[in-house]
Amino acid sequence: MSDRQPRWTQTWMDGPRAAGVNLGYPGERLGLPEQGPGAVAGWGRRIGAVAVDWLLCTWAIAGGLLRFQGNDVGVVGLGVFAAEYVLLVSTIGMTLGMRLFGIRVARLDGGRPHVPGVLVRTLLLCLAVPALIWDRDRRGLHDRASGAVVVNL
Repeated sequence: MSDRQPRWTQTWMDGPRAAGVNLGYPGERLGLPEQGPGAVAGWGRRIGAVAVDWLLCTWAIAGGLLRFQGNDVGVVGLGVFAAEYVLLVSTIGMTLGMRLFGIRVARLDGGRPHVPGVLVRTLLLCLAVPALIWDRDRRGLHDRASGAVVVNL
């Protein structure tokens, strides 16, 4: 018996691209450019931005300025994170971490997100699991539910 997998399992296990299916680049279905400003942001930038925001909200604000300790830092930090997110994304389209990493949240038509969409997006982001399930356009469930996409500046 050969060490190679049969052809039908190899393409199934390797995904549609290995089977010769061209899915296009992330954001193509949304009418976004492949790269540069307005292109769908990569995962490294998105993870970096949320990590900066989370650390800023939990350690600097909840732990330092507000003097919470122990388990309170996580709960208060999540509240501060949610407040920062809603306030900044609904007004300027990005958080401090997003600005640092050169990305922003936009509606599918390119405009700044509306407050109801930002509220839904923030709630789902705080639950974490919806943000970990994404489509081929790099939109998590929280992005899809709010009608938003994260793009490069």
